[in-house]
Amino acid sequence: RAFYLDIAQWAMEDPARWGPWAAPCPIRAEEMSRKKSHRRRKSRMDQRTRERLPLLPSLIAAVNNQRRSAGELLQAAHSTSPGDVFTAAEHTLRRTRLARPEGAAKTWAEDPEKAERRDLTFEEHQAFWAWATVEVLRHTGLRIEELCELSHHSFVQYTLPSSGELIPLLHIAPSKTDCERLLVISPELADVLSAIIFRIRDDSGAVPLVAAYDYHEKLWNPPTPLLFQRHYGGERRPITPPAVRRLLNHALSKTGFTDATGQPLQFQPHDFRRIFITDAV
Repeated sequence: RAFYLDIAQWAMEDPARWGPWAAPCPIRAEEMSRKKSHRRRKSRMDQRTRERLPLLPSLIAAVNNQRRSAGELLQAAHSTSPGDVFTAAEHTLRRTRLARPEGAAKTWAEDPEKAERRDLTFEEHQAFWAWATVEVLRHTGLRIEELCELSHHSFVQYTLPSSGELIPLLHIAPSKTDCERLLVISPELADVLSAIIFRIRDDSGAVPLVAAYDYHEKLWNPPTPLLFQRHYGGERRPITPPAVRRLLNHALSKTGFTDATGQPLQFQPHDFRRIFITDAV
């Protein structure tokens, strides 16, 4: 059908070349209807939202507890000498003695009973960014591409002409629809964004510039003060969409949530967008 319609369109633009080949399409539009598949897809999306909406408060509390526990363990390990035992967040661990403790970027600890070695720095990193991802997505309903493109330049202030009050806004760069939009920053979202900025600032107090690769446009973006960035391999790198999905899956694996079939429940970043829109409606 598309082939016939293309030739008909080309015949209107260049009749001398394509006019002799134009012919009525033998396939009717009714024969190409996809209403049933669209209804089934929407039904699956609605079912995902119905399953995940009641669990959202539990997920928020779980990722927040994971962040607090990981932070307490890392802080307690920093204040403990290598080889000594410490207790924090209901865990008793022994700080590992490193062969080269000078300039070590990670803090390791061992479970005295299971003899398991744990990278407390990486655990705290995962817990914090999983919490930040859940909080930003649930307060804004952003797409995952828009989340990874948030930068320090995304903050905008608007002054009300009547009262002179400043309204903090979040500027969302165009992604799917090539349309920019502004979101009002709530007090809860402001706390999360301030925690992110406090974490990623360098010694001078500025947000470092990082260059991100655009998987859709197949090009490198210019260096930007992205909010979702981290230390990786001795340098600053952006947190990519696959890394965001891995953070969510890792946080969910510790909650034990299941769906209607008893299988482990999975949250995709776009599920938060559907939940955000459902709450708005």
